[in-house]
Amino acid sequence: MLGAISSRAVMTSITTRRRWAWLAGLLVLFVLALAACGGGDEEGEEEGEGGAAVACSGDAVTPKLPSDFPQLEGMTYTKAESTGNSDIADGYYEGDLEGAYDAWKSALEDAGYEITFDEIEEDDSEVAYRGGAENRSGIIALRDECEESDRISVHVTSRPA
Repeated sequence: MLGAISSRAVMTSITTRRRWAWLAGLLVLFVLALAACGGGDEEGEEEGEGGAAVACSGDAVTPKLPSDFPQLEGMTYTKAESTGNSDIADGYYEGDLEGAYDAWKSALEDAGYEITFDEIEEDDSEVAYRGGAENRSGIIALRDECEESDRISVHVTSRPA
């Protein structure tokens, strides 16, 4: 009888190991399938760090931004949308990252907006603002991600302050 119990325990142990091995293999396949999914959308735009869409080319559009929001020379908006109470505009600035950063920061200050945060790094920059005639706040994210060497991707968010 002891031999029957031992061999039953061994068979149960082998069956359990096979189940775990099968489940582990299935999990590995699932993870690999998820990793293989992804990429840009149909229009060739990709999400950059921080969620900014790369919109370095396309037809010009007029975004819904505050009436006193700065209009920069060299700035072209190519995509605009409203989500809830936020207005979002994507486009590109003709120039380099430092020039875009300086132009946006200066234009916002000249228009009476308060700069609440700003930074410039090697490949990206942000300028956060608050104020204006419509009391809005938001951020301008600049990314050096365009294929064209003389364009900077711009992502503008504007919402009630």
